[in-house]
Amino acid sequence: MKQRFGSKAQPETLEVVQSTIAKQLSIDESTVTPQTKFADLGADSLDTVEIMMALEEKFGVSIGEEGAQNIATVQDAADLIQKVKAAQN
Repeated sequence: MKQRFGSKAQPETLEVVQSTIAKQLSIDESTVTPQTKFADLGADSLDTVEIMMALEEKFGVSIGEEGAQNIATVQDAADLIQKVKAAQN
């Protein structure tokens, strides 16, 4: 069962998420699409935690471990960031 985070991420949020993931994993940004799964990028659970920490820092939000565990794709990460940002405003 796939969890949906409700609101879709803004395009600029998605772009920042994609570039942050590419930097964290030292891969080409063009290989990071919204539908890409972290596992397909070679990211293990530690990589995923590090990516989420980098995203928290970049966006000035706190996601928490529970939220990070529900993330499978790049779009999931961007949507979650968007949701957390909206909740904090």
